[in-house]
Amino acid sequence: MDSVALEVLLQTLISGLLLGGLYALIGIGMTLIMGVMKIINLAHGELMMVAMYMAYWLFVLFHIDPYVSVLIVAPLMFLFGMAIQKFLINPVLKVESILPENQVILTVGIGMVLANLATIFFTSDYRSTPVDYASDAWYLSDYWRGSPIELSLSVPWTVSFVMAVIITIALWFFLSKTDTGKSIRATAQDIDAALLMGVNVERMRLITFGLGAALVGAAGCLFIPIYYLYPALGGRFTLIAFVITILGGLGSTVGAIIGGLLLGIFESLTATYIGMGWAPVGRFAIFILALIFLPGGVASLLRRRRLGG
Repeated sequence: MDSVALEVLLQTLISGLLLGGLYALIGIGMTLIMGVMKIINLAHGELMMVAMYMAYWLFVLFHIDPYVSVLIVAPLMFLFGMAIQKFLINPVLKVESILPENQVILTVGIGMVLANLATIFFTSDYRSTPVDYASDAWYLSDYWRGSPIELSLSVPWTVSFVMAVIITIALWFFLSKTDTGKSIRATAQDIDAALLMGVNVERMRLITFGLGAALVGAAGCLFIPIYYLYPALGGRFTLIAFVITILGGLGSTVGAIIGGLLLGIFESLTATYIGMGWAPVGRFAIFILALIFLPGGVASLLRRRRLGG
């Protein structure tokens, strides 16, 4: 492999890794909700779109950097998510119905309402946050077989990735070290057993949906310096989160992290070596392949390895 081909491959892998880290943060939020409530939140991307508008207006009106706005937007999205769970989803969960999937249909409706409200209030214009560092990059230089190789790390992409890693570590600490986090995990593993142990399952559902909304809200703040914002953006990220949830394994946060990284790298390789327009096709292909050959997702491989060990 010559130096040019190696440089392109390494740059593609770096870009895919940075993208995958952000994808993982989006996927974890949907996976958490799926694990505790056993439903797919199909308004997930629209919640991210709402968070991006929050970060956008905080930047435009108050000149608050999008990365700083995480500290404002994530708590607001947590409260918003809890309100959706308490006043919209909980009443549907309690109703005896021929269609047990009504709560999933409800999330579709919530997403449509949020997207249409955003169009009414903000129009369908594309918006962005013109931060000073948008085009800045760090450069890494080395030599391969006597030929120079120069790789670039986009500043906003790298900062977003690092913040996503920090948020993921904080989530792991919360779920594994705090009583509330352990109760959420218990509810996800076995609701009946959690009830017998005195866990307030309804409260855990409230917190979990709020936490999922906060995570995707944080992801929205990390994406706003990189992506254009428009009301229909949410549908794309709902699909991405859904693919990650299937690829990683329903309800598995570790699987969601691995699935997000795999999807990011796969999309980056597809865009580089096949074409930019083929990235969504690659996403769909990996989704179908996961359903056929790995129906339990990455989580099933991890469980199999633990049992085998």
